[in-house]
Amino acid sequence: MQKLYEQYKGLLFTLAYQLTGSASDAEDAVQDVFMKLYDIELECLVEPKAYLCKMVTNRCLDILKSARKKREQYFGEWLPEPILTSEDESIELVVRGELLSYAMLVLLERLSPSERAAFVLREALGFEYSIIAELIGKSESNCRKMVSRARGKMGIAIEEPICAETASKEWVQRFLSALEQGNMDTVVSILAEDVTLIADGGGKAFTAVHPIHSRVHVAKFLFGLMRKVEGMKMEITEINGQIGLVIHEGDRIDTVVIMHFEKGTVHNLYFVRNPDKLRHL
Repeated sequence: MQKLYEQYKGLLFTLAYQLTGSASDAEDAVQDVFMKLYDIELECLVEPKAYLCKMVTNRCLDILKSARKKREQYFGEWLPEPILTSEDESIELVVRGELLSYAMLVLLERLSPSERAAFVLREALGFEYSIIAELIGKSESNCRKMVSRARGKMGIAIEEPICAETASKEWVQRFLSALEQGNMDTVVSILAEDVTLIADGGGKAFTAVHPIHSRVHVAKFLFGLMRKVEGMKMEITEINGQIGLVIHEGDRIDTVVIMHFEKGTVHNLYFVRNPDKLRHL
């Protein structure tokens, strides 16, 4: 049992996290699956990897179905829980090469649970369609259609690669310096014309309730935020495999900011302030 856990815990957590968008739910799902293994004769597991992935997928599909109503009733915008993946303080379980970008996790919320499972298994973990069909109990052709439909809902072309640009720490530092100096022209030039800022306070932390669109409106929000966080510690670090920002108030994490880049400009900014989603950090 211990050998199986050590061999597959990273893969299973990465799968569960991307299926649920919650690090805490992912940890619970993995623990539940290994608890159930105590009732199974391990010698009978011919394909342990496929069996464990199927168990985790089924558990996560149950979680998604029960969470859907809660998310519909959620106050303001719902964003996935961020996870730190910097080398010095990474979640040990994350398989970094198989982790979708944070912006992609946000887009996954547009999908049905089955579409989400098929997309993650194919695009993040690279499973063949024949294996995906076995894992989620659908035909191979149906799985292909679900992945194609998922790409359509997410606005991703069929042949478009699933990858994300990331900025260097130096680039983010220059961006912050422009904000601190009140340099509107520089900040606006860094933001894409159709930039969107989404914040998640969950009704427990003050923030923008609705998404903010356009360069000027996003820039004004950021300048106002810089005045409010004056005196707080801002740390540039790796979040979900890409450069982001952690804002500390004393010994407490107040806000996590993730930036989504395309062609050298910021297209999306995600602010997570709900303390429930920052507790695991």
